[in-house]
Amino acid sequence: MKFSKIPLKNILFLQVVIMIYTISGIAAKLAAAEALFSWKFCMFYGVEIVILGVYALLWQQVIKRFELSAAYANRAMVLVWSLLWAALIFHDQITWKNICGVLLVIAGTVIINLDMGEKEK
Repeated sequence: MKFSKIPLKNILFLQVVIMIYTISGIAAKLAAAEALFSWKFCMFYGVEIVILGVYALLWQQVIKRFELSAAYANRAMVLVWSLLWAALIFHDQITWKNICGVLLVIAGTVIINLDMGEKEK
């Protein structure tokens, strides 16, 4: 089995775009911890909207470079990034079930990407 012909720079770009999307969740969680309509709430909410705007623009570039089905399959990597942020920033506990679930998502994403590489031949 040969690996996909998708350029590494495109795969890295896709992961950066997905990571940016998950950062909007961090801003949302920080906003949720503040009093409704306080200045910190509005600031975090505004940051979330800006991040989502940047993500939307970058996502347009992603779907130019990937088949739509492959791009959406890779969005499952949101779980990986979210788990990482939850542990690093919010000190959430990571369980074996979390790890097993993320490994299944990674395996599925790799399989989809390999399949897309085979179709491009």
